[in-house]
Amino acid sequence: MPFKRRNFLQKLGLMSVLPATDLFLDQLPDTDAVTPINTREIKITGINCFTLEFDKITPLSWNAITKSGGSKPKVDFLELMTDVGIKGISVTKGPRSLVEKFAKKIRGLNLMEWEKVWHHMFYYDRKPVAKGLDLHAIGSVDMAVWDIIGKALNLPVHAVLGTFRTEIPAYAAGGYYEENKGISELVDEMETYAREGFQFVKMKVAGLPARQDAKRVRAVCQALGNDVRVMIDANNGYASAYEAIRFGRMVEDLDLYWFEEPVAPDDWRGNAEVKDELDIPVVAGENEYTRWGARDLIDNNCCDILNLDTIKAGGITEYKKIAALASAYHIPVAPHGTAHMNIHMVAALDNALILETYPLKARDFNPALPAFELKNGQVHAPMTPGLGMELADDFIKKYKIG
Repeated sequence: MPFKRRNFLQKLGLMSVLPATDLFLDQLPDTDAVTPINTREIKITGINCFTLEFDKITPLSWNAITKSGGSKPKVDFLELMTDVGIKGISVTKGPRSLVEKFAKKIRGLNLMEWEKVWHHMFYYDRKPVAKGLDLHAIGSVDMAVWDIIGKALNLPVHAVLGTFRTEIPAYAAGGYYEENKGISELVDEMETYAREGFQFVKMKVAGLPARQDAKRVRAVCQALGNDVRVMIDANNGYASAYEAIRFGRMVEDLDLYWFEEPVAPDDWRGNAEVKDELDIPVVAGENEYTRWGARDLIDNNCCDILNLDTIKAGGITEYKKIAALASAYHIPVAPHGTAHMNIHMVAALDNALILETYPLKARDFNPALPAFELKNGQVHAPMTPGLGMELADDFIKKYKIG
């Protein structure tokens, strides 16, 4: 059954999105209480990459294609020191050597000219860095640059970008496959998220035969009722559009919020077939890069929602362009990845849909990224300057490795 486009925004719940009000202005930092600095020119004076390892071992889990966990969680960070005393910090993706390479490449540049800074990294040695780990590193550096920009202006990053909303819908990502985790344990997990206040939850599919997965999805939907919307994520696990469509039709009657990454990320035709055949919004983009990758997904009718990863796609500087492109086609964006940085994008972009969070991992295993406080299924945009991800020196000393 073809997807009814005219009901799309209403189906996703976007019709009720409202911009920020004057109340937001009262929550911003007091600029009079801050010693002014020269914000016209800021340059990098030092670069520090480090890794934190936390104590509790995460359970071994998997999606349709990869396993994770079974060890102590590790998070990589980048610090950029500047000549005005401001330090920018971000979570990083990609090898440390690449992150350091691109950070060194922009030493001497004025960070307040962030478009030039990004261009300088992307066209490193006059060769465009198209995709892959280089983009992970560029995005990691770009996020730290934006942390510096926000701190220099004494504003949260979303306010620098132009805040659109301060109350942000969030969903709980989970529902992984685990040993001895049957349907009842899966339902218990999803019900825990609902009790915590989440009105949207996401679970994995494509890791079991279609009929077994359909039973899992149906059990979760029946347990949660009409008050909580369920998303399914195949992680590119179906080998063909036919397989994805066959499974989708088994659960199509459940009014699922979305069907994420049904087939291979570069199978544009397959994604388009799934999108056209099912009455479930299709999400794609997590494994794509830059505005040009987003353009390819849009041009080939691959999805109803774009979920490019903010860091992997090139950072905030590039994501603004991706969102603007999607907006011209009335396509919402739902950034994939680290919630504590993505929250600024969802707060600032008028076509941002929802914030991805991992409450189980944040609550139980990763004290560097604490769980958000939910109210009516929403989280509040941070009001501290920059990205708002400060780590105390004693905290770093306690968990730093290497």
